[in-house]
Amino acid sequence: MAPAIVVSNLCKTYRLGSRAPYATFREAIVETCRKPWKWLRGEWNRQQEQIQALRNVSFRVEPGEVVGVIGRNGAGKSTLLKILSRITEPTHGEARIHGRVGSLLEVGTGFHPELTGRDNIYLNGAILGMSRREISAKFDAIVSFAELDRFLDTPVKHYSSGMYMRLAFAVAAHLDPEILVVDEVLAVGDAQFQKKCLGKMGEVAQGGRTVLFVSHNMGAVQKICSRALLLEQGELVMDGPAAEVTTHYLKAGQIEGQFSAAQRRVQPRKVEIIDAWMEHEGHRASSFLFGDQPCVLIALAVKERCRFSVELILRQQDGLPVAFAPSGLAKEWELSPDPGIIRVRCRLPPLTLAAGSYSIDLIAAFTNHSFLDCVESALAFHVETSAIGERSWAFRQSRGQGFLYWDVTFSLDVQRAD
Repeated sequence: MAPAIVVSNLCKTYRLGSRAPYATFREAIVETCRKPWKWLRGEWNRQQEQIQALRNVSFRVEPGEVVGVIGRNGAGKSTLLKILSRITEPTHGEARIHGRVGSLLEVGTGFHPELTGRDNIYLNGAILGMSRREISAKFDAIVSFAELDRFLDTPVKHYSSGMYMRLAFAVAAHLDPEILVVDEVLAVGDAQFQKKCLGKMGEVAQGGRTVLFVSHNMGAVQKICSRALLLEQGELVMDGPAAEVTTHYLKAGQIEGQFSAAQRRVQPRKVEIIDAWMEHEGHRASSFLFGDQPCVLIALAVKERCRFSVELILRQQDGLPVAFAPSGLAKEWELSPDPGIIRVRCRLPPLTLAAGSYSIDLIAAFTNHSFLDCVESALAFHVETSAIGERSWAFRQSRGQGFLYWDVTFSLDVQRAD
């Protein structure tokens, strides 16, 4: 059986500040008038800066594979999907696709704001390659999946971004394509609909069709993808099992011993925090859902034997402290290990946080609260969705410090990190 996707030495170069090759008649006249002035200012032969969005990317995807595409913003993920979806052409190389492609790259792509949801289902389905008979046969299933029955005859210009996404994904998911290409659009939806979308992609994959899934949610990639591609600065740097690739990606964001001096509030004394990461269900992660119960793992270098405790401070994105977790509240959690590298596991309570970004400060301190080491914003994570929606979120103050005591379970299995 032929591969579903074959990408060979794919390159895409953009010129910064360049205009599209087509223009209106008015713009052509204005540009012609500007040419003498550009020549006088020496701008005529000025070379435009180029950036390579993709560099010699090569891979194969077999039919029925579910492949995640991960990487930092600007790594080239969306450019890759646009080339595979035939939205843009590569500068060099080729991408061969065997089968019909259903793409969901941006919320509302192919929707006309003045048309109703009903009309846009037919319009968007036609753009994606469905016949009118095929759309009619699946119309009820699309509407049921999108859960927009009441707003079906309302112009989509009145829809929220979440409603746009529901309808767009419902049409794309029911296209029954051989290849489904999905960019990071699921972040718009609520937790229940995200779960439904991930389940639908799982059904598509089980039906023998191919899925290419771009996401910053490592948990979702590990859950639905059997394989992952890691892009860095336009290059494919890793291709392998999803668990291995996502772990490597998360680990690369926090190299052991590389906390910046600006993050440390004190000069490390007898104990130094050298590394930290978060895990969920046995895998490194930085993105969670409401109710998830992740762990924080901290590696410390003990230079001289002393008695100390570990403390965590949870902060909102704006730096406001939210919760405080001191291990030293219980005497048995005071550590006094021999010199060397140790690792402490901190099991957090289920996350009941509003959707948003958070950070965690890590502290190693004597029992009299003087710092041995303190790393501010040592960990950053994101809560994708919250069960409380947009309701106000208030925190009661504790001793005037503005945060709660956090019920963190500090594990007894303190071990040496070999």
